[in-house]
Amino acid sequence: MGKLFGTDGARGIANQELTPEIAFKLGRAGSYVLSREISRPRILVGRDTRISGDMLESALVAGICSVGADVLKAGVIPTPGVAYLTQKYQASCGVVISASHNPVEYNGIKFFGAQGYKLPDEVEDEIERLVFNQEDITSRPEGGDIGRVYDLDKAEQNYLNFLMRCYRGTKDLSGLKVVVDCANGAAYEVAPQMWEEMGARVIPIHNQPNGLNINERCGSTYPGSLKKAVLEHRADLGIAYDGDADRVVAVDEHGNVIDGDYIMVICGLHLRRSSLLTPPKIVTTVMSNIGLDIAFRREKVEVLSCQVGDRYVLEKMQETGARLGGEQSGHIIFLDYATTGDGLLSSLKLAEVMRETGLPLSKLAREMEQYPQVLINLDIKDKDSILNSVEIKEAIRQAEEKLGEWGKVLVRPSGTEPKIRIMAQGPDEFLLQEVVNEIKTAVLKVQ
Repeated sequence: MGKLFGTDGARGIANQELTPEIAFKLGRAGSYVLSREISRPRILVGRDTRISGDMLESALVAGICSVGADVLKAGVIPTPGVAYLTQKYQASCGVVISASHNPVEYNGIKFFGAQGYKLPDEVEDEIERLVFNQEDITSRPEGGDIGRVYDLDKAEQNYLNFLMRCYRGTKDLSGLKVVVDCANGAAYEVAPQMWEEMGARVIPIHNQPNGLNINERCGSTYPGSLKKAVLEHRADLGIAYDGDADRVVAVDEHGNVIDGDYIMVICGLHLRRSSLLTPPKIVTTVMSNIGLDIAFRREKVEVLSCQVGDRYVLEKMQETGARLGGEQSGHIIFLDYATTGDGLLSSLKLAEVMRETGLPLSKLAREMEQYPQVLINLDIKDKDSILNSVEIKEAIRQAEEKLGEWGKVLVRPSGTEPKIRIMAQGPDEFLLQEVVNEIKTAVLKVQ
């Protein structure tokens, strides 16, 4: 696989790039690094609904047990649920087997530390080193010192109870009609249950996973069927999660998509006006729309930017003291409640604003004017060398010159797929399309 860890754990095509052998070694190396000071460590493991999950979980668990750590199996559960439960059960670390929004043939393995935070780069580097140098792992217990496996029967209920406690509105969601797209993924049970227990009228869709249909023309990366269902059922709100439910996008009562930028503006400005956004800062990525910056600056909220990836959003939040941050894709971190992006929590906070203000989502979304944005993805294997070429750097420089101070250009490798993403935004959509096509042509010539 080359380098194992990208922006969101180790990821690849299951059984080809991310093999059971690598999962076993990751289980050994990760458990060894994260719990070597503990005599009988406990590692909490959760997964999404992919067919390859059983295979990789079995190999990972075997690796964990082989270094004398016990396994707490949470079963199918959203990624942020693993982050929360790692703290609740006082585990040495948590591990998620999921490829998030990626197609079914992919899978991934990512670790959380004991406090529920994703691992810093240097810790991942140490785990990666030991994966390829297994002889440096000195732990090889025998007899009763070998790790055991325990099933957590109430894992999902404990996570649901946590989500319910995060709702701080003075009114419940009685009478609110919500269409919930579960992406046939990890939230297929807990998401509809959360909305029902909050009093909403729930229409669940894409909540019948079969191991193969996760993210298949559904979920946060494909909101078409959600828009149709919201209009068909005359719902007040539509919510779409991705395969592991760490991100969310919404649809308003008119069928308009409300992405992560809008959700951050709606929730962030409500917190600001309630004197709860302290300090008055928000962290976004270079992919966020210029309209978000304008909306927050109008309310004297400082907008801080970082590279793409919710781990980098979190690092910037911790560095600056910001309590809210996220990505246009729907990874949103409410740091007063959670240690990572949580689609269910974010959607609940959005509904909380609707209830507190008494306004429909379409009216709340008017807080932000979205500037045109053009984004394309190119399938490129040798991403880094192409982006470092003189030709591509010159193409980007020329694009930035054409757009001027009111435009933005971003060309970056995907952290989870063999793709290069080319994005431009600004007031002139025709010019955006022109500069994106020019960069695309340059990339295709170089590869």
